[in-house]
Amino acid sequence: MEAESSLSSMAPPVFNGDNYQIWAVRMKTYLDAMDMWEVVEEDYEITPLPENPTMAHIKNHKDKKTRKSKSAKDICDYLKSEYEGDERIRGMQVLNLIRYFEIQKMKETETIKDYSERFLNIENRVRLLGSMFNDSRIVEKILVTVPKRFKATITTLENTKDMSKITLAEFLNALQAQEQ
Repeated sequence: MEAESSLSSMAPPVFNGDNYQIWAVRMKTYLDAMDMWEVVEEDYEITPLPENPTMAHIKNHKDKKTRKSKSAKDICDYLKSEYEGDERIRGMQVLNLIRYFEIQKMKETETIKDYSERFLNIENRVRLLGSMFNDSRIVEKILVTVPKRFKATITTLENTKDMSKITLAEFLNALQAQEQ
């Protein structure tokens, strides 16, 4: 009961015009938690009350009527078409993210954690747009762009591990261990 009351007091995510895909995931989760996602997902009809309705019929009818809002589905459909874009637009967004990924360089004062978070953010946004982005690509990028102070750790990893099969987490842990 306590979790239910805390959800009802939680405000829905606000869309500010940026990062539609992230907002859409958050909004779906919010509406799902509030047991209202079916209003957006399904366009159902509200059946009229029978001749002599019971209290259960009246309550069910009122509940469905309250939750059913034609505008809710229309608004979600509009936002999806306006901000998610078609396949071509999503493809261009992916290309821009990959271009941004490719120009990244680690600053001398930056930590491995901060640097890797930039890549993980890009990776998540690419996946939300429906494209694949492998962790091995991030490992390769970090290998060639980290400062020289990590050369000893990278050499050790190359001598002891198969770099084509190392996980991103394992790789980042090794670099972070040296940092500390």
